[in-house]
Amino acid sequence: MKYDGTKDPQEHLTAFEARMNLEGAADAVRCSAFPVTLGGPAIKWFNVLPNGSITDFYDMSRKFMAQFTTRITKAKHPISLLGVTQRQEEYTRKYLDRFNDECLTVDGLTDSVASLCLTNGLMNEDFRKHLTTKLV
Repeated sequence: MKYDGTKDPQEHLTAFEARMNLEGAADAVRCSAFPVTLGGPAIKWFNVLPNGSITDFYDMSRKFMAQFTTRITKAKHPISLLGVTQRQEEYTRKYLDRFNDECLTVDGLTDSVASLCLTNGLMNEDFRKHLTTKLV
C-alpha cells in the first residue's frame, strides 16, 4: 500500500488510519509508520519536511492532504457520460467495458440515465434498436 502521489490521497490516508485503528496504534507509532507507506514523489516530499515540523499525526495528515489534494478524484456529473461514445473500429464489448468503468466515477447515476447515455454512445444501430425496443 504505497502512495506515490498519483492517486487519491484521501483514500490512502483512510486506509492507513483504518489499519492503525485496528492495531490500536498510538499517535507516535502512526507518525513513524506513515512514511513507510510513501513512495516516489510522496516520500521525496516527506524527506524534505524540516525536522520538528510535524507535531502529531493530525498535523502530518493535514500537511499530506495539503500537498497532494490536487490528486483527489472528483465525482463526475451523470451528463458527462454523454461524452463516452463508441469509437470507430472499437468492438462493442470494449465500449461497454469502457462505459462501465466511467460509470464508477459518476455521482448520483440512475439506471435510466446510464441506459440513455449507453445507447446514445453506441455506433451499432441494430444493437441500439434492440436495447431501446420494448417488447409488449
